[in-house]
Amino acid sequence: MTERRERGDEAEDAAAEFLEAQGFRITARNFLARGGELDIVAEKEDLLCFVEVRMRSSAVWGDPSQTITWAKQRKVVRAAMHFLAKAGRLDRQLRFDVISVTGRGPGKRLEHIPNAFDAGM
Repeated sequence: MTERRERGDEAEDAAAEFLEAQGFRITARNFLARGGELDIVAEKEDLLCFVEVRMRSSAVWGDPSQTITWAKQRKVVRAAMHFLAKAGRLDRQLRFDVISVTGRGPGKRLEHIPNAFDAGM
């Protein structure tokens, strides 16, 4: 496993733990679909969240959430549509969130950005 993948896994693990602490249940991680991937799919009551996790080792170059381009949003939305078609979960409220992770280890900082973008781009 590459160091980059290890850092990404660490950030996704932290994001999943954060969501669970907020009362979410993790439904899927690293869901692959043609043309995109979902880092985390989480649910809470009647809400289904598709969560993109972004990580940077430091804030020197800005917040990691700023790296999500319009093209990346489209890929996440496309993957979410595949997830919904496969899971048959069309009866829920949907939301696209971002969790930004800055730093590593015990000093890392997480920021949860609900409704970071929508499917109607």
